[in-house]
Amino acid sequence: MASFLEAPRRAVFLDRDGTLNIDPGYLNSPDDLRLFPGVPEGLKKLREAGFLLVVVSNQSGVGRGLIDPANLPRIHDRMDQILRPQGAWIDHFELCIHHPEDGCECRKPKGKLLTDAARLLGIDLKQSFMVGDKPVDQGAAAAAGVRGFVLVRTGEGAKAEAELRRSGQHPDFVADGLSQAADWILAAPSSLG
Repeated sequence: MASFLEAPRRAVFLDRDGTLNIDPGYLNSPDDLRLFPGVPEGLKKLREAGFLLVVVSNQSGVGRGLIDPANLPRIHDRMDQILRPQGAWIDHFELCIHHPEDGCECRKPKGKLLTDAARLLGIDLKQSFMVGDKPVDQGAAAAAGVRGFVLVRTGEGAKAEAELRRSGQHPDFVADGLSQAADWILAAPSSLG
C-alpha cells in the first residue's frame, strides 16, 4: 500500500491477450505464450520513463472451465522469463476470472480492474493510460477515468477500430503495435485527459 507521503504513480494498463501476446483462444499453457513483435521494446520504453506496467485482463476461460486457474501464474511467470532479459516486466496482474454471465463487478468494460490496481499500487489514474485491442478495453479506460486510451491493431484491434468508428467512439491513438503505442504515450500532448 502506498504511503500518503509518496507521490501518486503513473501506470500503463495493458490488456493481455491480443495486445501483449497472440490470442490462441483461452490460453491455458505457458508453452503456448507468444508475444507480439515489439512488445518487450515497448514495455522497456515505458518502464524507463517511470510507468508501472499493469495487466488488466478478462480471463473468462476460468469461469467457463476452459482454463485451469493454476495455470495463470505459470503463464505470467513465463511472460516474465521472456521479458526480463530484455529489460521489461509486468508489475502487477489484475484479472477477472468470472463467466460473462456471472454479473460480476470486475469484467471489462467496467473499470474495477483498473481502480483496484490503482488503489493497491498508489496509481494516479488521471496520469495513466490504457492499451488494448477491443472496445471493452476502451470502455474500461473511460470507466476508470484514465488520461488516454490507445487501441493496438494487433489481436482484434483492426476489427475493433472499424467497430469503434461506426459507433462514434474514438481512441486517443491507434497504433500498429505496442512499441508504437509506447512512443505515442511518451509524447502524449499535455492537453490530453
